[in-house]
Amino acid sequence: MTVKQFAFNAFSENTYVVYDDTKECIVIDPGCYEAHEKAELKNFIKEKELKVVALINTHCHIDHVLGNKFIKDEYGVKLIIHKLDIATLKSNEVVSQMYGFHAYEPCEADEFIAEGEQVKFGNSVFDVIFVPGHAPGHIALVNEAEKICIGGDVLFRQSIGRTDLPGGDFDTLMSSIKDKMFALADDVEVFCGHGPSTHIGFEKQNNPFCGANAN
Repeated sequence: MTVKQFAFNAFSENTYVVYDDTKECIVIDPGCYEAHEKAELKNFIKEKELKVVALINTHCHIDHVLGNKFIKDEYGVKLIIHKLDIATLKSNEVVSQMYGFHAYEPCEADEFIAEGEQVKFGNSVFDVIFVPGHAPGHIALVNEAEKICIGGDVLFRQSIGRTDLPGGDFDTLMSSIKDKMFALADDVEVFCGHGPSTHIGFEKQNNPFCGANAN
C-alpha cells in the first residue's frame, strides 16, 4: 500500500489517499474545503489513474469531513463511519458556522463500520479498531503486515487528541491508546490526523501523556 498525505483547511488536517498496485484507492478524512484543495486532491487521483472505491471518516469532527460531499459526488462512493459518530456528523451543520466554514455542504453516512470488520480495496485490507475518547465513534484502520495505521486524532507524535469537545473523554482516550494502539507492533507507523506520522514504539517511550516517561 502507498499512503499519500495532504494537509488541508485552517486546521491543517491530514487527508489520506491510500492505494495499491491495482490502482484502487480509498479516501480517508477529506478535509478539502477551498477550491484549490479540492483541485489538488482531484488532480492527484487523476494523475495516478486511481479509482476511488470508498470514503471513510475515522471520526466526524468538522475539519475531517469538509470534503465529504465533494468526494461522494465526484466519485460516486458511499460515506462510511462508525455508528456512534452519527451525532457528531450531524452537529457539523451548526459547528461549521461557528468556525466560519459557511460553504460546508453536509451529507449523511451511507454505511456503518465497527471493530472487527475490514475495509478492502484492490489487493489490500485494513482491520478496523474502535478507539473512542476524542470522538464517540472514532475508529482507526490498521494493516499490521504492512506496518500501517491510519489513526485519526487519537495519537499524535508526542501528543494525544483533545478531549474537551462534545463526546470526548480523557480516561476513555487513554484506554484506547494503551489497550488498542499500544497493542500494535512497535514498528507500526501511525499516520495522524494532524502533523507528522509517528511509530508505536516511539510513542510508548516518548509520549509525555502515555509513554514510559508520562507524568
